[in-house]
Amino acid sequence: MMTYLRRALKYFIQITVILAALFAVLMGTGMVSKDVAVAFQHGWTSVWWILACLAAMSLAYPFFGYQKRKILVNGDPAEFKAGIVEALKIRGYVLESDRDGVLSFHLSNPVNRAARMWEDRVTLTPILGGLEAEGLSRDLVRVARAIEYHFRNNGND
Repeated sequence: MMTYLRRALKYFIQITVILAALFAVLMGTGMVSKDVAVAFQHGWTSVWWILACLAAMSLAYPFFGYQKRKILVNGDPAEFKAGIVEALKIRGYVLESDRDGVLSFHLSNPVNRAARMWEDRVTLTPILGGLEAEGLSRDLVRVARAIEYHFRNNGND
């Protein structure tokens, strides 16, 4: 639950900063009035409604933005550790930890990590029939493909 709320808060802060920067540029260039009562139809009431909508979006995002996904790998996942590390290294991930066969990776590029607000961790847990990956939905597709592609091309079907 705390992870969920932390992710929601980070997303709220990120989207609010981006939107504030956009309005600052528009107001600074004179495209929009610097007076909030003129810039927004209902003045500060509109600003509070926008923030409320951003908060609602931020609360929904972790539910849809993070998921678990099964990756099919034949054999014992402990034997595939080197291949998994190699496959994810090509995709820009580095091994963060290996605890009891559970592999945890994060992006190696600090700019990409910051863009994801340091919520870039992908965890691979061995399960019957392969691995269970957990992390950002958009990253899991790339991670699953990289691992499956690596083992398919190395004849480990």
